[in-house]
Formats: sequence, C-alpha cells, structure tokens
Amino acid sequence: MTAKKSLRLLSLLTLWSCLPVAEVLALATDVEQPIEIEADFAELDDAAGRTIYSGNVVVVQGTMRMTGDKLIANFDENRTLVDVYLEGKPAYFKQTPDGGKQDIEGEGLQIEYHQKKHLLYLIDKARLTQGDRLFEGYRINYDTERSIITGRGAATGSTATTPAAKPGRVKVIIPPKKTTPR
Repeated sequence: MTAKKSLRLLSLLTLWSCLPVAEVLALATDVEQPIEIEADFAELDDAAGRTIYSGNVVVVQGTMRMTGDKLIANFDENRTLVDVYLEGKPAYFKQTPDGGKQDIEGEGLQIEYHQKKHLLYLIDKARLTQGDRLFEGYRINYDTERSIITGRGAATGSTATTPAAKPGRVKVIIPPKKTTPR
C-alpha cells in the first residue's frame, strides 16, 4: 500500500469517531481511543466517498464494539460521515455509557445511523437492552439529539413478529426500581 493510500485509509477510519454509539451512548473517553476495524474484505472508494467492509466485520473503539457481516459508510465531499449501514444475522453493538451505568446492547438484522439527522435505526428483529430494561420490536428508532426512542412491532403491512412479542407489537420491559433496605 502506498503512503498516499495509507493516509487516505487513516483519514477515513478517523471519521469513525462520529458513529452514534461513540457519540451518544459511549464513555466520553471512547472517542479518544483508536478505531480498529477487521473484516475479510475492505474496499475504500475515495471518489464515491464510500467504504465497504464485508465478512466477519468487527469494529472496536474504546468500550464500543460492533459486529456484522457487511458495513457501508458514506461520506460527503468534505469527508464528513453522512450515514452508516451495518448488516448481520444479527448486526450487534455493545457500549459502556458514562456514569457507571450498565452496558447498552443493541441488535437487528440491520443497523443504520444517519449522522446529520441524528437518527439511529435498529431494523428487523430489533432489540435494545440495558441491564433488565428491554425494548424489542421489528424496528427501533432512536433520535440521538432529542433522546427519543420509538418502536414498531412489524414492518408496514406485515404480520412479522419478534420471538417474544405478539405479531405487530412492540415489547418493553421496565424493571421495578430497586429500593434500599432499611
């Protein structure tokens, strides 16, 4: 690999610090950590502003870990991240948040992040957990700017279901607040 190509690769990988998990759910120090991406295949297309990784994709940055079968990242002309698409069976992420809170884990057959719109989507067999808290359905949308989570039980016009929920329904589990002994 030439020095010019190595510099381009480093520039593109540096932009990964904009991923939603690193930006919103992460330990504040995660964005200061190096980003490591492993896959069976990688294609970097500078002209199109796209990077594609496929085959056993693993992304690690600090406490954030994402895995899937295929990852596509699109950048604008200024090399600013526009959106990320991760596919898997399922695609998965895990993150440790600030404040000593329990890890956040999410999965779906597809995970999308649209940076400029501040939207994270878990799609098809979507599941988001933190400790005993659960949000499950066909699709989970997370507005990272306003901290709003919405869910859909099935694809529009579909009778698809999640393993634990009834067809077309969203399942949410909110554990009771732990009381301190007297």
